[in-house]
Amino acid sequence: MTVYRLPAAELKGEGMTSQRARDRLAVSLKESGIRDPRVIEVIRDLPRHHFIDQALHSRAYENTALPIGHGQTISQPWVVARMTEVLLEHFDAKQGMPKKVLEIGTGSGYQAAVLAALVPELFTVERIEELLRQARRRFRQLGITNLRSKHDDGKLGWPDEAPFDAIILTAAGDTIPTRILDQLTPTGVLVAPVGSASSQTLIRMRGDGEGDFIQEELGPVSFVPLLGGIG
Repeated sequence: MTVYRLPAAELKGEGMTSQRARDRLAVSLKESGIRDPRVIEVIRDLPRHHFIDQALHSRAYENTALPIGHGQTISQPWVVARMTEVLLEHFDAKQGMPKKVLEIGTGSGYQAAVLAALVPELFTVERIEELLRQARRRFRQLGITNLRSKHDDGKLGWPDEAPFDAIILTAAGDTIPTRILDQLTPTGVLVAPVGSASSQTLIRMRGDGEGDFIQEELGPVSFVPLLGGIG
């Protein structure tokens, strides 16, 4: 398990950010269907309040999305847990683990921090420079060293570092950009929300090793839109 470097008082939290609040969140995730103990343990240990403004700290361990500025949100913990869980399931079936993972949409950095605690190498792309600057500061403060980040158009992926064993998108488009699918290994997995602002579905696409993908629908979700360009 990752050992975080934050000062003990900040890492431990107090009141609504205390370990007791995190334990309650972990129980809530189990009760709502999250089964992977690795994912639950990471979310229990990771200080989510570190990824949001201090004014929202009292709500950090509620199972809800919260604003982070620039029209973006930090996803609700259940969604982060579910997306991480279904990504790992693909490799559990093959008795392995993804070694190299790409995240599109760094945002607050919370999903990236969860993944970085579970996989050897994580790459994350964010189109909004200010959000990435804040996320990078949080990664440094937590002592996360197996993560590389880039300010760029997320729809481009990170071709210079491809192929990736797994790709996760934290914003929803009508379809998955072909150039992102092209950066996946032939037997890799992609997890992403797909759809319009009013109707989105979480999907998992598994490479069959022969150039095709098996697509599964995993239930309704709600994400900010996947936008091109940089800001």
